[in-house]
Amino acid sequence: MDVKIKDQDERRTEEKATVTLTGTVEKIISPISPNQPEKAQVTVEGAEDLYKERVENTLQDESGNEVALKKGAKVAVTIEAEPEATEPKK
Repeated sequence: MDVKIKDQDERRTEEKATVTLTGTVEKIISPISPNQPEKAQVTVEGAEDLYKERVENTLQDESGNEVALKKGAKVAVTIEAEPEATEPKK
């Protein structure tokens, strides 16, 4: 019998309300100055055209190496909220 003990972060994530949406990297934005990070502009499917997210374009792969998103990449955008930040829909 396998028994998995969940750590505190895993338990906390299970308690949160979540939704995962599909997004696409629309463009890569070079930094204006060398001390600023490169950004990836992501459009979220189903969101209004005015709403685009710009996030730092640095991720880690499964080996812990830094990687960057490519233009046109399909991504998953997850929104999480603590239980006290939500209410039943009417």
